Amino acid sequence: EYLMGEALDALGIPTTRALAAATTGEHVIRDRALPGAVLTRVAASHLRVGTFQFFAARGETDKLRQLVEYALERHDPELAGAPNGALALLHAVIERQAALIAAWMNVGFIHGVMNTDNVAVSGETIDFGPCAFIEGFDPGTVFSSIDEGGRYAYGNQPSIGKWNMARFAEALLPLLADEDDRAVQLATEALDRFDGLYLDAWLTGARRKLGLQTVGDDDFELLTGWLDLLAAQRVDFTLAWRRLTDTAAGDDAQLVALFQDRAPLDTWLARWRDRLSAESAEPAFRADAMRRANPIYVARNHLVEEALAAAVDYDALAPFERLLAAVADPYAERLADVRFAHPAPPEFTAGYRTFCGT
Repeated sequence: EYLMGEALDALGIPTTRALAAATTGEHVIRDRALPGAVLTRVAASHLRVGTFQFFAARGETDKLRQLVEYALERHDPELAGAPNGALALLHAVIERQAALIAAWMNVGFIHGVMNTDNVAVSGETIDFGPCAFIEGFDPGTVFSSIDEGGRYAYGNQPSIGKWNMARFAEALLPLLADEDDRAVQLATEALDRFDGLYLDAWLTGARRKLGLQTVGDDDFELLTGWLDLLAAQRVDFTLAWRRLTDTAAGDDAQLVALFQDRAPLDTWLARWRDRLSAESAEPAFRADAMRRANPIYVARNHLVEEALAAAVDYDALAPFERLLAAVADPYAERLADVRFAHPAPPEFTAGYRTFCGT
């Protein structure tokens, strides 16, 4: 919880944070017996989509209205006097969730359990249970031991985000309008904005990662072509983006080394360079901007497991502290932290599963 929260915060992604963990002296059964603890989590609020569903399911419309008013005052005070507060809140939460999931996608983060009780109306990531960072790129990647059908796979996160917003809209229906048809119409119009909001946020972040400073008509195809290239050869997601930064600075070798088949990479690089030529940025300036958009260190799964095992089995926090220091400063490449930049060995990755630990 603490490590993932700090890592995402350093990546600029809205997240809840862990303040403290107090051991209980008891054990809980997960994939094995583990020491129990009480986590203190801090957040802009702990209001979830599930909070609203609770009162909606009980038909407690007055409490639902009270909750909407409270949420607006806490998170969107500029909207507190809106003629239709529930509708204003729905639009605001949709905007925040679209932006949040786009940010996840651009760093290869997989939340793992995106149910409605893990969707905070503040737009912060909450509940780091079976989450993980993708390595060899595959949109169908699933790590969570409980996600047998791939519902929360990396590539499904935008659609699941929209599904959660539909559940939020359902909970708010009694407050959106007096007539059911009108309420459904307003909810549908709000939900129809999600895809465009997500795509805009995703492309905005991806353009920074690609070193682009302007908007081009073919940017979507350029980006998806890059991701298809990574998927075809299962190239490490984080390293591929970072080594593209080196390529922008004139060093192709480190990026080329990640690919077994160079020919498709050369074809795509020619398209990318042609796109860059339409802009006036100096190579050094572009490369520097890309380094600030493409981290070299993320909380890689094998490193997290290593830190957890040391703490649980040997009461040793040094591996955790070293990893924390690396991911808390994820953009500055350091020779001393070189092992934190490398993907897991194949024998670790094969069949790797994460577990819900909270």
